[in-house]
Amino acid sequence: MTLLEEAQRVADEFEFTSEQLKTAVVEFRRCMDLGLKNNDEAMTMIPTFVSDVPNGTEKGTFLALDIGGTNLRVCSIHLQGDGTFHLVQSKSAIPKAMMIGSSHDLFAFIAERIESFIREHHEDKFDCTEPEHMLQLGFTFSFPVNQTAVNKGVVLRWTKGFNIPDAVGVDVVDLLQRAIDAKSLPVKVAALVNDTVGALMARAYAAPKGTETLIGAIFGTGTNGAYVENMENVHKLEKAEHQTPTMVINTEWGAFDNAMRVLPATPYDNALDHASVNPGYQMYEKRISGMFLGEIFRQAIISLTTASDPGMGGASLFNGEASKQLNLPFSLDTSVLSAISEDESPDLATVKKVVQEQLGVSAGLEATETLQAVQLVSRAIGRRAARLSAIALCAIISASARLSSANPTAKVDIGVDGSVVEFYPNFELMIREAMREVLGEEKEGRVTFGLAKDGSGVGAALCALMARKQQEMGIKYSADELLQEKAQA
Repeated sequence: MTLLEEAQRVADEFEFTSEQLKTAVVEFRRCMDLGLKNNDEAMTMIPTFVSDVPNGTEKGTFLALDIGGTNLRVCSIHLQGDGTFHLVQSKSAIPKAMMIGSSHDLFAFIAERIESFIREHHEDKFDCTEPEHMLQLGFTFSFPVNQTAVNKGVVLRWTKGFNIPDAVGVDVVDLLQRAIDAKSLPVKVAALVNDTVGALMARAYAAPKGTETLIGAIFGTGTNGAYVENMENVHKLEKAEHQTPTMVINTEWGAFDNAMRVLPATPYDNALDHASVNPGYQMYEKRISGMFLGEIFRQAIISLTTASDPGMGGASLFNGEASKQLNLPFSLDTSVLSAISEDESPDLATVKKVVQEQLGVSAGLEATETLQAVQLVSRAIGRRAARLSAIALCAIISASARLSSANPTAKVDIGVDGSVVEFYPNFELMIREAMREVLGEEKEGRVTFGLAKDGSGVGAALCALMARKQQEMGIKYSADELLQEKAQA
């Protein structure tokens, strides 16, 4: 086989057919239903206790606090009522000692940062004594929690270099509110926010007038989605007397099909999973997110450096040489695939440069066939990622029935965020191609996409707004309230 034939053989392993897509969508819907009924499913379908999404007419000033790693960000977002907003923010590094100390020290530090920000931007609020005039804050906390109310969530564990044992099993909103109250700040923590839910809220606010946003989706370093579900389908929650018809659900779809019933499994996927920190978990995410696509590509390219049949003159990539860098697991990120895949030049000059600089390889690059082989594999991996991404979107759209024959003019809007969907060439177009195969051309044409920027900031502020509205409407949406109501019935 020639080198290009070998590369095509590998690329073909990443093909995901229309029939496979349709079967996977059915399985995704089955997993959705299980997660809405039970609390111990792989795809957890977490109720967020946010009852609705904004429509762009909302006004007001809200705060957002974003803690997702070694930095914290405090934002003030002024919603202008026309789908636009004005944002000011301040970023601070979290001292290493605070990341491994006590919860008291960490949240006291956070409260100090909030105080400094308010004194600079909202000094007048220190004169407020009535709770209804306090600044409402949405808290994006990007660590595992068990959320039981719109403003309540117990820390399950710490990640990303944090280790604060005395906070595990404790309500993180209460920890923050106590630190805020200790400094007599005019701030109420109104909502605990997942960044995917924030993306949904941010897009819903900024979407074109008359557009209803159904899904917020992250296709970046990781992947996840949130969507608006009918409350009657959320069977694991008891019905509340004053409930609204809908609730936002955080799907945690990265764990879809850990059992591998419908997802593809190439040798390169299997090698990645075996080398990962969580073998057998997050199997959907491992095939479509930026954290893993570079490693899949590396595994596939290494396989091509070995001649398929040397005795018959079989060709091998890079003259059979693999660099030290190419042999290093998880050494390539998705930006490598993006740069390789988008090169349309006749001599594939960008591909050559990336191979030399990022893969550390120089052998065999004088042959255009070598560069074509690299690009062929890269594009196949990216295309499969986009097609797999369409599974979740098609399943949620189908389950919602928003594009059914009963709604011939209805549209579905999807807010997306993340480096893969934003920067990988033609990623949205490839998702749409797969959606047409599942939904049909007419329905796919009624789906709109829009970037949902800053879900952890603007989205968190919008969650604070929606939480205040729910409180004003008397909506009972905490797990505790629902259980109390059931016991009284």
